[in-house]
Amino acid sequence: MSILVKPIITEKATNESELRNAFSFVVDRNANKIQIKEAVESAYGVTVEKVRTLNVIPKIKSRYTKTGMVTGQTSAYKKAIIKVAEGETIDLYSNL
Repeated sequence: MSILVKPIITEKATNESELRNAFSFVVDRNANKIQIKEAVESAYGVTVEKVRTLNVIPKIKSRYTKTGMVTGQTSAYKKAIIKVAEGETIDLYSNL
């Protein structure tokens, strides 16, 4: 099982990558910062300066339907924000 699950490609994440050279990834929930740093450096061949992680909690959603109230929740995941060295970049769009 790989530590890096997928990159996060949203408007906010793209803005962070252009302005601050920081890239966002969904990572394995049991991975620590050292393992994430090694995985990014080996997968993309860049030098990682800083790794920030956060656990995204699930959001509970409910709505009324004609059959009654339906409840559900989104998935919980761990997000890592990777800051790479100045002058280096990660090309996330080459695999699309």
